[in-house]
Amino acid sequence: MLIFKKVADLQRWLNDERGLGRSVGFAPTMGALHDGHLELVRMAKRECDRAVVSIFVNPTQFNDPGDLEKYPRTPENDVALLLTANCDALFIPPVEEVYPPGVDLDIRLDFGQLEKVMEGEFRPGHFKGMATVVNRLLDIVRPHRLYMGQKDFQQLTIVRDMLRQLDAPVELVMCPTRRESDGLAMSSRNVRLTPGMRAAAPVIYQTLQWARTAFQTLPAADVQAQAREKLSTAGLRPEYFDLVDGITLLPVGRWADSSFVVACTAVFAGEVRLIDNLVLKGEG
Repeated sequence: MLIFKKVADLQRWLNDERGLGRSVGFAPTMGALHDGHLELVRMAKRECDRAVVSIFVNPTQFNDPGDLEKYPRTPENDVALLLTANCDALFIPPVEEVYPPGVDLDIRLDFGQLEKVMEGEFRPGHFKGMATVVNRLLDIVRPHRLYMGQKDFQQLTIVRDMLRQLDAPVELVMCPTRRESDGLAMSSRNVRLTPGMRAAAPVIYQTLQWARTAFQTLPAADVQAQAREKLSTAGLRPEYFDLVDGITLLPVGRWADSSFVVACTAVFAGEVRLIDNLVLKGEG
């Protein structure tokens, strides 16, 4: 696996690869890798000639400086894991390579309600920072396919809309959420869970599974209220539990109101904020 820290060096190698007719799959990450990230690499390896991963803890998408400071960084372990997945190239740039001083790279697109609901309500500015860095990384790598995980469903939806608005020549591929044996969605934040909170956290997925059945007969308001109660009873602190259309992210009131329904939630397990989702109906 080749490791690059400078944009020019990565692009030189990528230009040579593309010149040989090789396709490129790309998975942007913030490091602290787990098997969910490695599945992105494995998918890229199956579908493309070369798999490229970036590790960049993007400061512009953290609205809480404390969260940025606490974000786990495990570069040596990340490299070892990527080697097991046969990753071809790793891009680990310093901030000034991604955001050169004096260069305005802010993305100015209108995502409408996509960035206002759920995460957008509780993390203002997050999605502008996320879209800016993904667009910047795509401009650097210029992949044929972009691999992102379903766990960050709202993020993936916004990236899909960004690619549409920019008419970008890249295919977005969604990788299903990878889970621990007890159902907890794999996340870089899981390492920060206390033993007690780690034991309680699987209730998040259990509640999402319950909602898939309950929403077929109950209105959304009842499902949401009971879901929050289930999470609270387990010692967790739900921030939101929303039933939304999988394309527009607008609320869905009843099962029959949409052909594509996703339950999305954000929950505090002690001091650690976890997100998860489950497709209840339709695509995905």
